[in-house]
Amino acid sequence: MKKTTILLAVMMLYAGLNSSLYAQSDEPLAEQLTERFKTEPLNLGLLVRTNGVFSFEDDSFLNGRQFGLSNARLRFRGTLDQGFTYDMQMEFNRQVSVFDLNVGYKFSDRAHLIAGAQKPDIGLDLRPGPGNTALISRARLIGTMLNSREIGVSLQGDLGSLDYTVSMFNGYGLSTANDNNFMYLAKLGYTIQNESSRIYLGGNSVLNTSENESVGNTGMVSEEDRLIYGAFIDYDSDTFFGAIEFLETTFDRVGQQHDETITGFYVTAGYKVSERNEVLARWDHISYDVDDNRGSERVILGWNHYATSLVKLQLNFIAEFDDDDEHFGLAGTFQFQF
Repeated sequence: MKKTTILLAVMMLYAGLNSSLYAQSDEPLAEQLTERFKTEPLNLGLLVRTNGVFSFEDDSFLNGRQFGLSNARLRFRGTLDQGFTYDMQMEFNRQVSVFDLNVGYKFSDRAHLIAGAQKPDIGLDLRPGPGNTALISRARLIGTMLNSREIGVSLQGDLGSLDYTVSMFNGYGLSTANDNNFMYLAKLGYTIQNESSRIYLGGNSVLNTSENESVGNTGMVSEEDRLIYGAFIDYDSDTFFGAIEFLETTFDRVGQQHDETITGFYVTAGYKVSERNEVLARWDHISYDVDDNRGSERVILGWNHYATSLVKLQLNFIAEFDDDDEHFGLAGTFQFQF
């Protein structure tokens, strides 16, 4: 623990001493990339993330001790004549797979219709791409209860400070399986903005009527009519930032006589030390009502360093406490995102 604290302090000091140097220099090569590949009809995105994890004792926690490739993504999206849009995102890590593949029509800022494979607008920590998450990994409630992509149609838009999404999906993630039942989603968000801060709050709900649907990464299967509901608050200012999110799902679990309820919430608080450095902390809770009433708490201390506008380093110290044991480890990423 002492070695970890000393290492984190030295890295933060190094980044702080160099932040003024970075702030004084411009980035002409990054500007050239933006001018060439970030246009309205063709917006090209590229994400490369490498990672390393180190579990102090348990070889299974955080996948033990190893280096890996988190993401290798390429994205093409844009707006075309007469309001039509397109979006295609591919992942090249291990094997080529398609995450986003949709076309749409934008009536105005108030209404944008999207059809195809897309990210469902539920779960605050699911909204940003992996290169923009506050910590290295998303809050556990996301993977536990949600599929990262769904296939169907969505209508979303902004009504001033109010934004909305209504969607209808197959309900089986990116699988093309369908049982003639659908997943229905509704989300409302409201933004309070002033000169130095922004508060974004809202709620969301889902009813998935699909039968024998896998519940996130839990290995559980919902017989039918799975309900998901939640609420969130996100805060950002010149100095501080943070988020609170609650998400819960209730369903008839295949093989059980009673309903299963999974509850998750997290609290994130961060401080912008300088233009290039952030420190933050998160408390992450997951519990299962029927499955032996088991649950766990995870505490994460993080540091983000923005070396340039395109390159970021992250370091997380992770401690997890469940009913029977405790685990400790480190995780780090080095990423390029354009």
